[in-house]
Amino acid sequence: MFKTYLYNPIYDFVIFLYNNWAFHDLGIAIILLTLLLRLVLFPLFYKGAKNQLILQKLQPEIQKIQHDHKDNKEKQAQEMMGLYKKYKVNPLSSFLIILIQLPILIALYQVILSGDFSGINTLFLGLINLKTKSIFIVGLAALAQYYQGVLTLPPAVKGRELSQPEKMGRYMVYFGPVFTLFILTTLPSAVGLYWLATSVFSIIQQIYINKTVKI
Repeated sequence: MFKTYLYNPIYDFVIFLYNNWAFHDLGIAIILLTLLLRLVLFPLFYKGAKNQLILQKLQPEIQKIQHDHKDNKEKQAQEMMGLYKKYKVNPLSSFLIILIQLPILIALYQVILSGDFSGINTLFLGLINLKTKSIFIVGLAALAQYYQGVLTLPPAVKGRELSQPEKMGRYMVYFGPVFTLFILTTLPSAVGLYWLATSVFSIIQQIYINKTVKI
């Protein structure tokens, strides 16, 4: 079922893009596919990123509730739910949105990693063979992911201690790129190009969200 409804259609679409829109360049086909996928999933991405951004901005109020009702967990939960309802935010929405996207992203990843591209031009812009490893693409992907992570962080407020989720978020800004370097250096650069394209489009979307979300 996974291969029939996800893997095969995505693989066929990559070939369609390659033959009709990508000037017979597999790298351009991967970038176009990533762009189209991000546009289709943008409503989900926007909702998840919006919820995350609002929750970050609500951290001072959340910490105040936790401090004021530290001895009454029931009252604390009621106040927290009231706060979420007031700002129309669901703290679990980001997790649910990731679950919805995951099968599509796994299928796309498998197409790029294990797709049969025999007879296909795998030289990206005539320079980089997407079947082999490329430290250049890996480095760009890690830098893009780092910048994307920085964009998701709320500005530090002098005199306010960071909450545990905020501290974790700041650690992940550095851990993500390191993890990217570790993983992508073992894989064909086609996967790195997809990772890089996804991060670049995420940066554009995050900039838009940061400018439009107000609380």
